[in-house]
Amino acid sequence: MERNKKKRPAGAFPGRPLGPLARRLWPLTHYLVTNLTVTLFFVLFHVLNRTKVVGRENVPREPNTLLLSNHQTLIDSFLVGLCVYYPASLVRPSLIPWNPAAEENYYRSRLLAWLADNWKCIPIKKGRKDVGAFRRMTLGLRTSPLVLFPEGTRSRDGSIGKAREGPGFLVLLARPTVVPVCIDGMDQVLPVGARFPRFSRRITVRYGKPLDLSSFYGRKKSKETSQAVMDRVMDAIRALRRDIHEQHGLAPGPAAHPRAREKAAESRRASSSG
Repeated sequence: MERNKKKRPAGAFPGRPLGPLARRLWPLTHYLVTNLTVTLFFVLFHVLNRTKVVGRENVPREPNTLLLSNHQTLIDSFLVGLCVYYPASLVRPSLIPWNPAAEENYYRSRLLAWLADNWKCIPIKKGRKDVGAFRRMTLGLRTSPLVLFPEGTRSRDGSIGKAREGPGFLVLLARPTVVPVCIDGMDQVLPVGARFPRFSRRITVRYGKPLDLSSFYGRKKSKETSQAVMDRVMDAIRALRRDIHEQHGLAPGPAAHPRAREKAAESRRASSSG
């Protein structure tokens, strides 16, 4: 008789290991903490700043949905998830996305770690490939959407950099519905190094149509294939940014950040007043 192997269930908890009591209370605490936090961020993004959302209808409200976005600030994941799933997440908690998060930023104190656990964060170790985190992301996709930033770090000048190949392996393994996302203007709300957000800034979030990546699934799961997948995704994100800049009357590229925005706005105001 073969020895029975203990298998992890499909809906196993993908976050950081929790104690028995914290694990039992987690469904309630994460619902309350996340939705309260997101409500506060709704005020920040839509009341204290001007946020425009385009393409919300392109995003499925189902598990195994992977939102891949460019990265500008530490609070980007709240923006990307909020603009497409809130307030529906109040009645469907499974819509609250999982969010891979750097340990050095979100787990540096007990309070922050507790908040990160309840924000559905998956901790990522710094300085080396974290195979365990990669496995937890595949588990997370089985129950909820996932927000991921392929560049791996925040942009310092608003440009969109080269993606790492790691998310490509995730795509090849889980075969999720991949939705490219471009955020623009968040670097003016919370610049790198700033402790407090700024107000009265313009933010745009644009969700593209799901990408057909099926041509990559028959290939060998290699670093080269994974990078090719992510190059395709980043091309889609850059195309979304071009659409945003064209809509705002800006030239494409980093030159549009940030002073060019202000000049373009001043020019439009002068034209309209004349």
